[in-house]
Amino acid sequence: MATKIRLQRNGRKSYAFYSIVIADVRAPRDGKFTEKIGTYNPNTNPATVDLNFERALHWVMCGAQPTDTVRNILSKEGVYMKKHLLGVLPKAHSQKQKLKLNSKLGKTTNNPVWLL
Repeated sequence: MATKIRLQRNGRKSYAFYSIVIADVRAPRDGKFTEKIGTYNPNTNPATVDLNFERALHWVMCGAQPTDTVRNILSKEGVYMKKHLLGVLPKAHSQKQKLKLNSKLGKTTNNPVWLL
């Protein structure tokens, strides 16, 4: 299932209030979603963001693609900085790299080799 991190519109006319949700790419904008990870209120000055940082980081690490606006919000909140500092590689690439490093070191087990 391909997932996106996107905004779901709430609020009355001319007073938009958004929820930051994880949703399937085929679901409509205000339709079914998997998980709600925060809110975004652009009506305040400055805009208010309430975000569950751990869940946002989890979904970004799992490969959920954010929309442009959500990517800017996550970047300002520091989710992408944390992802960068953790240095996570894509899953298939990291598995190949671990096996390659284990073979160079002469290990036959699949224990992870950590690069720091």
